[in-house]
Amino acid sequence: MKIPTSPFRTDLAMESLELNRRERKLADKLPGVRSRERQIEGFSVTSVEILDETGANMLGKPAGVYETLCLDALMRREEDAFPRACRALSGLVRDMLPDAADAPVLIAGLGNRQITPDAVGPRAADYVIATRHLTKHEPELFASWPPVSALSPGVLGQTGVETGEVIAGMVDTIRPAAIVAVDALAAGSLSRLTRTVQVSSAGIVPGSGVENARTALSRETLGVPVIAVGVPTVVDGATLAHELARESGLEHDELRTPAHPMIVTTRDIDREVADLSRLIGYALNLALQPGLSLEEVDLYLS
Repeated sequence: MKIPTSPFRTDLAMESLELNRRERKLADKLPGVRSRERQIEGFSVTSVEILDETGANMLGKPAGVYETLCLDALMRREEDAFPRACRALSGLVRDMLPDAADAPVLIAGLGNRQITPDAVGPRAADYVIATRHLTKHEPELFASWPPVSALSPGVLGQTGVETGEVIAGMVDTIRPAAIVAVDALAAGSLSRLTRTVQVSSAGIVPGSGVENARTALSRETLGVPVIAVGVPTVVDGATLAHELARESGLEHDELRTPAHPMIVTTRDIDREVADLSRLIGYALNLALQPGLSLEEVDLYLS
């Protein structure tokens, strides 16, 4: 796949679309790409659908659907924002899950739990209600519960095993109908850090947000659909510098690429990762167990 040569780096499809429109001076459509905006539970949702190879080459991302939920109201801690955000996010995930109500699903919390901006995946997995063992050993009590498994595979430096190898082994063992992979992403703008959640049908490349890309997790590599749920927690330093320069009217060639790569995050990243991990975990429970209310999920996890 052709990756854009611009210094702008982002995992968000909506930002890639904005960049292409800006650089190509297009106000409307790009070939091979379809987009729309709508409101769900009072939150803004931007949908970007990459239709073919032309669109994939333009945006530098695999073909698929990318839904981005804007969480400004949640970050402002507006009244009832958390339950509304849970319902909105759960709906976006549910729309990408297999239709069968009893289809087994594997949740993979990707990332390094010991590094806060990279800990969204493992911490979100902590909130997932695992039910595979219950449906297997107590079928009379949990017959209506879809079998859900959850794991946090760690990172190569901790385990000596590639994330893709761990997930592939789990797929061979439990035969899920789909995988939901939760990971931290890189944004191209400070304004979107911890303020958005992207849900994608195109899978994910672990570590890509911090230029440490591993084997892709996708239908092509694992044989089952992979739904990616990601939160931007960092901005690449060079991307940030070039964006600030553009806003100030400077040219890219007036800036030098830093000798050492730098990643920028927010001052309140500890609290924000804790809040977003809980949101994603609760939303996944609502998506996977539609018979449960938010209050029942809260009771089960308390």
